Amino acid sequence: MTTAPSTETDDSPDPDSPESGTPAPRRSLWAPLRPLVLRLHFYAGVLVAPFLLVAATTGLLYAASFQAEKILYAHEMTVPVGEDKLPISEQVAAAREEHPQGTVAAVRPSPEADASTRVLLSGVPGVDAEHKLAVFVDPYTGEVRGALEQYGSTGALPLRTWIDEFHRDLHLGETGRLYSELAASWLWVIAGGGLVLWFSRRRKQRKVRGTSGRRRTLSLHGTVGVWAAAGFFFLSATGLTWSAYAGSHIDALRTSLNQATPTVSASSGGEHAEHESSSAESGADHGVGLDKVLAAGRAEGLGDPVEIVPPADASSAYVVQQVQRSWPTKQDAVAVNPTNGQVMDVVRFADYPVLAKLSRWGIDAHTGVLFGIVNQIALMGLALCLILLILWGYRMWWQRGRASAFGRPIPRGAWQQVPPYVLVPLMATVAVVGYFVPLLGIPLAAFIAVDVVLGEIAYRRGKRTYAR
Repeated sequence: MTTAPSTETDDSPDPDSPESGTPAPRRSLWAPLRPLVLRLHFYAGVLVAPFLLVAATTGLLYAASFQAEKILYAHEMTVPVGEDKLPISEQVAAAREEHPQGTVAAVRPSPEADASTRVLLSGVPGVDAEHKLAVFVDPYTGEVRGALEQYGSTGALPLRTWIDEFHRDLHLGETGRLYSELAASWLWVIAGGGLVLWFSRRRKQRKVRGTSGRRRTLSLHGTVGVWAAAGFFFLSATGLTWSAYAGSHIDALRTSLNQATPTVSASSGGEHAEHESSSAESGADHGVGLDKVLAAGRAEGLGDPVEIVPPADASSAYVVQQVQRSWPTKQDAVAVNPTNGQVMDVVRFADYPVLAKLSRWGIDAHTGVLFGIVNQIALMGLALCLILLILWGYRMWWQRGRASAFGRPIPRGAWQQVPPYVLVPLMATVAVVGYFVPLLGIPLAAFIAVDVVLGEIAYRRGKRTYAR
């Protein structure tokens, strides 16, 4: 539910305690588990919240970058509507005349009446090796309206690319990806722990009205967290699907279940195999040419937006693939023989395995493209909720202190009160989850080790003091 520490302890006595003046009934199984969940929520909130705060802030910026990109690059992305569009081969020739360096990696014909065509070039000096140079061409006149670096399958331009990489890895490369995977690995744990703690409170203690101080902060923290919890679970699950370590386990599981995403074959063998998006040395208009290849794709029902990928080598085919990730998703693809323009292989999104479809939709919703601006507003709302929850969580930690003490921690030893028949399966489950989600398992083991050591030190000091 939350991201920062919900170090909740009620000021009023527990009705099951001797102070309440009522006899204590037999304690439920939840009674010994609650302090354990509370301590885990506290530790995770204090130590992981900074990573979540960065992820939420950069995620907020990323969700807003889609609309900012349309404004900032309007000249390149849009054109005056004309009467008839030029053949795609002529548009590519116009782009190559102004930008002869590099090779044509793909072509995205104008998908709408007022949209420009993108000719994507790879191997251009000065352009990041993982990026392409997108040359924007007016499909009616052949005028080149500009050129910008593009990254990824969603066609991110420089502004969105910079924010995307900052959100993903802080511009630190593979090492930086650990931060975002750590945040995704712990978000669902903190959210789930906070959710359980909130609903275990007495109903009258969940109210915001008429409260003040720490109790009011706790009520705000819990109420917002409950409403946003489902979104946090979704962000955590989808974020892990393309993370470095947990993502590899998910990919392996999907492959073992025959749920991997199919890809169209660009070879004459006819088997589905991955096609590298790099052009042949013979150029983009190889064989029958781009116009006939696009016509073959259209004949197979591939509507806009589409991308044409030239043959990777002399033995490869053209690939025409739909690139619409908004709803309804369009991801059909065909391979076209460069010598005769015949379709060699077809992959339909409708035929994707269930997990492949869910993965596609989950990632697209996480990145804000599945439902367009509505999706982006929802992501911004979740990011703002996460930021508020973190700030409220740290405020509660401050308010929990006494006198000059800052952030008094939750007492240790909660696990000792859990019955063995519950503790052992719980530990086994945590170990299995920790193995598949290592950036959850390793920090959790570190938390426990540090807690045990600090507890032992405190015990020995107390014992020496008592002996004196």
